[in-house]
Amino acid sequence: MQFETLAIHDGQAPDPQTGSVTVPVYQTSTFGREALSDRPEFFYSRIGNPTRQALESTLALLENGRHGLAFASGVAAALAAMQVLKPGDHVVAGNDIYGGSYRIFEQLLRPWGVSTTYAENESSEAYTAAVTPATKLIWLETPSNPLLQLTDIRAISDVAKKRGIVTAVDNTFSSPYFQRPLDLGADIVVHSTTKYLSGHSDVIGGAVVTSDEQLHKIIKNYQGAAGAVPAPWDCWLVLRGLKTLKIRMKEHEASALHLATLLEKHPAVERVFYPGLSSHPQHGLAKEQMSGFGGMLTIALKGGLPAVEKLIAGVKLFVLADSLGGVESLIASPAKMTLGALTPEERRRRGCTDNLVRLSIGLESAADLETDLLQALEG
Repeated sequence: MQFETLAIHDGQAPDPQTGSVTVPVYQTSTFGREALSDRPEFFYSRIGNPTRQALESTLALLENGRHGLAFASGVAAALAAMQVLKPGDHVVAGNDIYGGSYRIFEQLLRPWGVSTTYAENESSEAYTAAVTPATKLIWLETPSNPLLQLTDIRAISDVAKKRGIVTAVDNTFSSPYFQRPLDLGADIVVHSTTKYLSGHSDVIGGAVVTSDEQLHKIIKNYQGAAGAVPAPWDCWLVLRGLKTLKIRMKEHEASALHLATLLEKHPAVERVFYPGLSSHPQHGLAKEQMSGFGGMLTIALKGGLPAVEKLIAGVKLFVLADSLGGVESLIASPAKMTLGALTPEERRRRGCTDNLVRLSIGLESAADLETDLLQALEG
């Protein structure tokens, strides 16, 4: 079946008791048992809940995986995926990654005895060069946040498999509609369901998908033991969002490509980072491993931080906010917001300069967004 059919039907059959065509919200902490010896499928919502199970099944299907696991946030999902590690292990991660992932590596894992090396760039050669005998996990984010850099998932997964290393991919920016890392050889896919999967800026959540039985067992055990699970209502909201994911992603992409092409020619813009542009250094790779280019783009302004401040103050439709992937367009300064907790030296090392502006293109009229950006860039 096609993607949109899976998103609407699979894992979400009409309720057998009432015929409800939407999955009920099982707003309960516990479930009654028939007898002391009875252990039903659902007995305590931290361990399992029918609404959450429907979400997990649908997420697995959309990523072409066998097992989906839902979490209370994107970083909770990321930390769950990292439970494949133990003290003394080593991780190779991308240089340009989400600040929350960086904080997990540096503030949580490093004190536990897990070290991380950041590849010098996004090339397969750079990742391979960073691998050591202790490497157990390669953490990819492609496209990356905020520079929209791409990594060759298939090439790195091939290298990792030969060395017994797990490959995990943060697929939040693309969503499974535009990219399916498991099909390219990755072992684990991670999402912040807060973003495109829910799509309406009204829920916090995360997910992990894998087809590997042993990895699923480890992460599932952590899910139940640590308890960072989403509430049934939150799961229902994400399920609702998934039903329109295809339509939304196509519109996000169309407007983002239109604006990226426009901004690339603007005299106030130094550079546009968007994999859908032929000028993007990895445009060929984007066409190879993605079916679309997404709704995120980043621009570098010629006037530095003062120009960024003027643009942010001048826009009327774009909302200054830290998230992304919703129906409304958002604007952010990576240096001052999403990566603001990093030292200036660390930001510079990662290429996050003060003149960057990250744009999450929503579902408003592309013409209205164009008018808003142009008037804010005036002068």
